[in-house]
Amino acid sequence: MARLARFAWWTLAYNLLVIAWGAYVRASGSGAGCGSHWPLCNGEVVPASPTASTLIEYSHRLTSGVALLAVVALLVWTWRACTSGHPARRGAVLSMVFMLTEAAVGAGLVLFELVADNATMARAMFMGVHLVNTFFLLGALSLTAWWLSGQPALRFAARRGTALWVGAGCLALALVGSSGAVAALGDTLFPAASLAEGLAADLSTSSHVLIRLRTLHPVLAVAVALGLLAGAGRLVPAGQALGLRLHRALVWLVWGQLALGVLNVVLLAPTWLQIVHLLVADAVWIAFVLLGALALGHPAAAPATVLKSVRGPVTSSP
Repeated sequence: MARLARFAWWTLAYNLLVIAWGAYVRASGSGAGCGSHWPLCNGEVVPASPTASTLIEYSHRLTSGVALLAVVALLVWTWRACTSGHPARRGAVLSMVFMLTEAAVGAGLVLFELVADNATMARAMFMGVHLVNTFFLLGALSLTAWWLSGQPALRFAARRGTALWVGAGCLALALVGSSGAVAALGDTLFPAASLAEGLAADLSTSSHVLIRLRTLHPVLAVAVALGLLAGAGRLVPAGQALGLRLHRALVWLVWGQLALGVLNVVLLAPTWLQIVHLLVADAVWIAFVLLGALALGHPAAAPATVLKSVRGPVTSSP
């Protein structure tokens, strides 16, 4: 089981790399590198005389294919190694489902030509859905690895209050993530020459809707970050060292993400920073999902108070 657990964590890490490369595909405007063909690239299995954008998009498809095979292997291995009713089985099935929907959304972007310079609301909605599905995929993979590592199943019936809190947190993070995907699209399609020009465009009623929507993301991000910093400690089961570590990681990730968000605005959203910002958003999501899983699976009474030992980093962090 230890080998299977390591493979599950490896699969999660590899998917994060694929996601980072997918962000580069969007930020570099290479989404149309294979034309409107999928799964073929410009009508070919292997593109002849490819351009740089073709190589970028084609390599993303290849790495995504490896990710799909890894999840298939995880599903088969987990199904064979775990007994009926083991939570990891459900996690592996959900991972497979969200991997397939992830591929379907990516295919839709290409087939409907919602790539490159397309600045329609349809593309913005697809990007938001894509991000949320990515979160669900990462959450399912994280929980599968978590359960294969020996952690208990979730106990919703006995933790209704905690389950509602975790659900609300996941919904809020998904909303922030989807708004961030739309904001990143606006930054890519309508780059500003200076910070002043960008802020003026954001507030102008004559600007494109994707530019004006950029202001929504930081507002939501700050509100949700404050909520997480104030309340995530309530998910830490009493006396749980792992819970303390997860909470501390979540706190520092949230603070780091806020700093990256400010830096992203000031530096006019360079490609490398957009990718880092996305990866940290994924890390925040994973940390919260695992902290929620710990709270919902811990056999002790549901946590009701913020532990004093974890308040310090929340209030004293810069």
